[in-house]
Amino acid sequence: MSAKFNRRHFIAAGTAAAAMPLLSRGASAQGAWPSRNIRMVVSYPAGGQTDLLARAFGDFISRQVGKTVVIENKAGASGSIGAQEVARAEGDGHTILCSISTTYVMNRVMMKNPGYDMDKDLTLVSIIPGAGLLLVASPASGVKTLDDFVAFARKKGQVNFGTYSAGSAPHMTINELNKQYDLKIEPIHYRGEAPMWTGILDGTLDVAMGSYTAAQAVLTGDKGTVFAVHSKKVDAIPNVKTLPEQGATSKFFTISGFTGWAVPKATPQPIVDRLSELFVAANSDPKVKEVLSTFALEPTLGFKESNALYQRELPTWIESAKALGLEPA
Repeated sequence: MSAKFNRRHFIAAGTAAAAMPLLSRGASAQGAWPSRNIRMVVSYPAGGQTDLLARAFGDFISRQVGKTVVIENKAGASGSIGAQEVARAEGDGHTILCSISTTYVMNRVMMKNPGYDMDKDLTLVSIIPGAGLLLVASPASGVKTLDDFVAFARKKGQVNFGTYSAGSAPHMTINELNKQYDLKIEPIHYRGEAPMWTGILDGTLDVAMGSYTAAQAVLTGDKGTVFAVHSKKVDAIPNVKTLPEQGATSKFFTISGFTGWAVPKATPQPIVDRLSELFVAANSDPKVKEVLSTFALEPTLGFKESNALYQRELPTWIESAKALGLEPA
């Protein structure tokens, strides 16, 4: 993690930049795009991971196309407020959504009427595959492996397992572990990762699950032990095995969430391709690389690769979400 990373810098700096177009390939296909400034609607609050990614990538795109990428935070309702706004915008490539898999996948299961239809109203342009989520136990539990955790849960009976929201990946993980190992763990839902990790620090929780970056307050102070990662290893802790490597068999443990960009469905394919090209090219930009590294994220994928991953993982996401048995809000 870079010690020089400064969240205030990204929030305050905006994304206006001088015109210095690269990536001339495809220029004839894109026509006059962009003919004005571009709106990038972020469906989560300023200062978070999604927002900081949007600002870094937006800054890069500004420098390539000679137009300002204006970041607008439209948070609320698990990302559906921002998604609705982009879904209703003109499909000319001047309005882009930046959000996460909750918005693109989970809302169709968790909400009766999210106000948009991902398949009919939006086109996924490019995504960043999610990083591995950590399962962290309090030192008092003595848990160091998945087998330890199962034994601990059976002996204690009532395990305080924290998640950062209902319907989240940690929530689904608890459900799948309960089914495989005949456990009766009830999740404790928090409003975000920060208060959840505080639950480990103050002894309220036995276990919590979340991102490597947000867990640093726990890990650096030796206040928690990482005993597994959800579906993919984290480079910074390569010796920690995934849940499947430790015997967990659910299909849900083979997929990961993602952050991604989408445009209104009517957006011409040449513009979609051009945007995808820009997002992929941004992987080599120093600011973008720093943000990706900070959150332990992989590089951005192109249009075809992004949609292939989305379609491949979608059925498992939906199946796992429905298995929670929650009534749509």
